[in-house]
Amino acid sequence: MKAAVVHANEDVRYEEIMEPSVTPGSVKIKIAVSGICGSDVPRVLHHGVHFYPIVLGHEFAGVVVETGEGVQEVKVGDHVTGAPLLPCMKCEDCQNGNYSLCRHYSFIGSREQGSNAEYLVIPEKNVVVLDKQVSFDKGAMVEPATVAIHGLIQNEYKGGGTVAVLGAGTIGMFTLQWAKIFGSQKLVVFDISEERLALAKKLGADEVINTKDENFMEHAKALTNGKGYDFVFETAGAAPTMYMAFELAANKANVCFIGTPHVDLTFSPKMWENMNRKEFKLTGSWMSYSAPFPGKEWSLAAHYFATGELKVPEEMIAKKIPMCDAQEAFLLYKAPGGVSGKVLLTNEIEENGGML
Repeated sequence: MKAAVVHANEDVRYEEIMEPSVTPGSVKIKIAVSGICGSDVPRVLHHGVHFYPIVLGHEFAGVVVETGEGVQEVKVGDHVTGAPLLPCMKCEDCQNGNYSLCRHYSFIGSREQGSNAEYLVIPEKNVVVLDKQVSFDKGAMVEPATVAIHGLIQNEYKGGGTVAVLGAGTIGMFTLQWAKIFGSQKLVVFDISEERLALAKKLGADEVINTKDENFMEHAKALTNGKGYDFVFETAGAAPTMYMAFELAANKANVCFIGTPHVDLTFSPKMWENMNRKEFKLTGSWMSYSAPFPGKEWSLAAHYFATGELKVPEEMIAKKIPMCDAQEAFLLYKAPGGVSGKVLLTNEIEENGGML
C-alpha cells in the first residue's frame, strides 16, 4: 500500500510499504481522511518521533474492508473512526478505568504505525462505528472532540454556570460546543484572532473577547458582574492563557488545563494567591478515555455528530490535501502565521462501486 512515511526531520515520503493484515480480534480500515494533530507537527519538523521510519496519524475515518477472526460487533462496510490509545489493560490505572494514565501503553500514529496511509489495522475494541450520515471529514474530527469532552468530565462540569474557554483552536471550538450542549448559562471565548473569535460566535459563544484589547480583563469580569467564571477551560497550552485562567476563576470555581504548555511557567505569589483565596479547584486533562474502553467520550462524540449538534463548519478545516502531498502539508506549519484550523490528508476510496 501507499503511505506518507516520515524518514527524517522534514522528510515525509509517499511510498510503498507493506500492507497490514488482520489478526484475530482486529479490523482493517480503508482510510478516507486522516487529520494532522498539533502533536504531529513537532514530530515531523523537530525530530519528535519515537523512531524512523514511521507512519503518523491518529485522527482518522474510513470504511471497514475486512474483519479478523472473533470480531462480532463491527461489520465490513461500516463507516468508522478509532481510538488511538492501546492501553495495557493490566496495570492499576487500567484496572481502575483510567486508561489515559497507563504507563505501559502504545499509541497508533506515534509508537505504532498510524493512519497516514491507505489502510490501518486496529483492535475491534478501538473501533467506533459512525452513522453513515457523518462525513469522513467529521469522522476524522471525533478524536479532537473526545479530548474536549474529557476536559469537561475532568472539570466536573455542570450546566447552569458561567464558562470561560481560553483559546479558540480546534479543541477550544469543541469545548465551547460541549459546554453549550450540556447547558452553560453564559459562555465566553477568549483568543487573539478575530477570525477564530468570529467562528466561536457562529458556534454558539454568547460573548467573545480579544485578549489583545487593553481592557479585556475588565470587560471579561463585567460579564459576570465581577464574580468570575464558574468553569474555566484553558485549551491553548500557552503561558498567558494559563495565567489568565487563575484571574478569571470565580470563588469555588473549577479550572481545567486541557492545553499542553511548551515553555516554563512561573507564577508570582500574587497570582498563586488567586487559587488560595478563591479556593478554586485546578485539574489537568490528558487524552480522552474512560471505562468501559474507549469510554463515554467516544460514544457521546459519535452520537452528537450523528444528531448534528456537534458541528464542524468549513472554517474549522484549514485545507484538504491528498495523502500523496503530505510533505507539503506539514511544511505549511513553517509558514509565517502557521495554520489556522485542521489540515486533513485524504485518500480516494471506493464503496459499493462508487467513488466517495
